[in-house]
Amino acid sequence: MEVFIAGMGNPVHVDKFDGLDSLVYENIYFSGYRAFMVVYFSQNGLEGGTYYFDTIDFEELLNCYTNVQKELVEIYGETLLYETLLREMRAYETSWNLPGGYVYLKVNTRLNEPVTLWYSSPALTRMLRGS
Repeated sequence: MEVFIAGMGNPVHVDKFDGLDSLVYENIYFSGYRAFMVVYFSQNGLEGGTYYFDTIDFEELLNCYTNVQKELVEIYGETLLYETLLREMRAYETSWNLPGGYVYLKVNTRLNEPVTLWYSSPALTRMLRGS
């Protein structure tokens, strides 16, 4: 965690819950989009993180999802949970269950939620699933 903070700077908020330290950062850029970021650390190191993308309007929200999805598909490949933007006003999601962790990208246009990109280590994924 100290190495991460040294590279990223001081977070705007720190929280401890259920054996995890959460660091919150504002105004982080990922794929050209501004985001709010939360990273989770255990005693073993980085366990996960989430980007909540700050988009201005509906068109930018869809562009953000599409562009981030395209970059992730280029890196990780297509998966069974791979929704392209075929219709408006629905939830879109793509996920990868990789040996190094779980990656999940989603947006729910019906609820006006932000585009969210989540990563969890295998240990954090097991913890969240209760197994």
